[in-house]
This record gives sequence, structure tokens and C-alpha cells, in this order.
Amino acid sequence: MTEDHTEGRRALVERLRRRGYVESDRVADALRAVPRHEFVPEGSRDRAYDDCPLSIGNDQTVSAPHMVALMCELLDPEPDDVVLEVGTGCGYHAAVTAELLPDGHLYSVEYDADLASDARDHLARLGYDDRISIRVGDGREGWPERAPFDGEYVTCAVPSVPDDLRDQLRPGGRIVVPVGGVRQELVVFEKRDDGTFERSDHGGVRFVRIRG
Repeated sequence: MTEDHTEGRRALVERLRRRGYVESDRVADALRAVPRHEFVPEGSRDRAYDDCPLSIGNDQTVSAPHMVALMCELLDPEPDDVVLEVGTGCGYHAAVTAELLPDGHLYSVEYDADLASDARDHLARLGYDDRISIRVGDGREGWPERAPFDGEYVTCAVPSVPDDLRDQLRPGGRIVVPVGGVRQELVVFEKRDDGTFERSDHGGVRFVRIRG
């Protein structure tokens, strides 16, 4: 593996393509572009391109790459979309999503102030600070000052989609979210013009639960 882990990223994307998690070239390019090893603790960097979650401290994890890929495929944002992320974590998922938004912007809400600070540092060092904004707060409340959003996704499990997130989504937009408690399902909610939602389920998942 080269010093910048380019080969590790390439091999990871090829594995995810073979397993069906990556279908679009846009998502493949985004995953190849983002150095996951820069977002994880130094002691975990030798596993950065394994397809598994990794601890980032404070009882939180960064999702496995296949889950980031799947959620990006399901969100499928336009290049100029404005997107809301609930749960910044270390910032890796945010960076991958930002690669899909060259003319758009990602607004991310993180409950843990320490994680938010670290994520800002990672993202600024890698040049994403002009496309990603982070605030500390309760993700259930979204980011009303920046709404409406073209798309939203949640990186922690919720019992049900909070009303504020539903309200802050544009008609025609979608929310990608793990729903449940002990048993969780990855769900997409698409907002109709009349404000109601169409639901589709995309398999069982296991995420840390939303805090606060």
C-alpha cells in the first residue's frame, strides 16, 4: 500500500462493486477520493480500508464503507443539492457525500462537541471546509436556518423520523435513515408534493442510537 493509501481505496471500491454496494461511477469516485485513514485514530489506520466500522472514541464509530456507499447510492443527490446530515461523527461520511456535491453544500449536526471539533479539523485539513458546515446540537431538530433541504440522511438509529426532519425536507426530496431500536431497518422516505411520504425498506442494519 502506498503512503497515501490510494491502492487501498481502489481495492476497497472494487470489492464493494463486486458485492453490489457501489453501482454508480459517482459514488465509486467519491469513495476513491476520500482518505478514510485521515479520519480514524492513528492506531486504527492499518484497518482504514477494511470494510468494517471502527471506533472513533466517545462510544461512537465510523460506519463501514459499504454502509456509507449504500446510503450515498440511496440518497443519490444532484451535484448542486443542499443536504442535511445528522451525526457528523469523525466527518468521513460527510466528506464522501461532499464529493457528490461539487456545486452544493452539506450541513451536518453533531451532538458531541469533541467529535464536531475533530471533524472540523479533519475536513478543513483536507479542503472540505468550503462545502461542509458543522454545528453542535440535537440532530432531531435538524438545521432550520438552512432549510429546506434537497436530501437528508441520518448516521444513527432513530425510533421514528423526527417531525423537524420531515418538515425541513423539500417535496421531491428523500431521507435515508436507520429506523428502530435493537432491530433496525435502513429506510428511505420520499416526500410527495402534498407533504406525505412514501417509504421503502432496504435491509437490516446496526447503527449506534441517536443521543440526547
